[in-house]
Amino acid sequence: MVTLAPELASSQSVVRELCKRGVTVSLGHSVANLSQAEEAVQHGASFITHLFNAMLPFHHRDPGIVGLLTSDQVPAGRTVYYGMIADGIHTNPAALRIAHRAHPSGLVLVTDAITAMGLPQGRHTLGQQVIEIQGLHAYVAGTKTLCGSIATMDMCVRHFKQASGCSVEEALEAASLHAAQLLGLSRKGNLDYGSDADLILLDDDLNVKSTFISGEEVWRRGQ
Repeated sequence: MVTLAPELASSQSVVRELCKRGVTVSLGHSVANLSQAEEAVQHGASFITHLFNAMLPFHHRDPGIVGLLTSDQVPAGRTVYYGMIADGIHTNPAALRIAHRAHPSGLVLVTDAITAMGLPQGRHTLGQQVIEIQGLHAYVAGTKTLCGSIATMDMCVRHFKQASGCSVEEALEAASLHAAQLLGLSRKGNLDYGSDADLILLDDDLNVKSTFISGEEVWRRGQ
């Protein structure tokens, strides 16, 4: 997978070549308008990197990349998927609901988690950058600039379900099936016969109880 900004010079030819080579092209970190985004999709782009974040805000005259969720210029039979950082910090719950209701089958939950995930509060390093963890926020040290997330996927699933009012099945598919469909991984994200037995067991509150890889339990809560 490659994320690129479709407004950059020669980006459309890059999109075509990457897709020809089997690389999933995502649009993001961009100030593209809707027509530029639609052109990239027509050339094969199929994903939006963390919708609403690091892109032009929605505007009624030109909704930008966000407009792909309801665009009538997407080729027939194609699905444009989009990631959302459902940590309760990067996107307001109302924005999450708007996107999900506009295009539920395309939603892919992403954590945007950095290396500080699971570490205690305080200062840590991210590459050459000093970051500071305050509650559930990850800031560039000394600022209020977000530098990623420390959310885990199960946290995102719980927040998405609570914020959107969707079913358990919809929340879990947004965290698994949709991502596999985007990448063309037919053996992942489902429990069909012949699929990889990579799965987790959850309790009724969607907390992880155990994890299996290739049918073997590799982690259990409390052990």
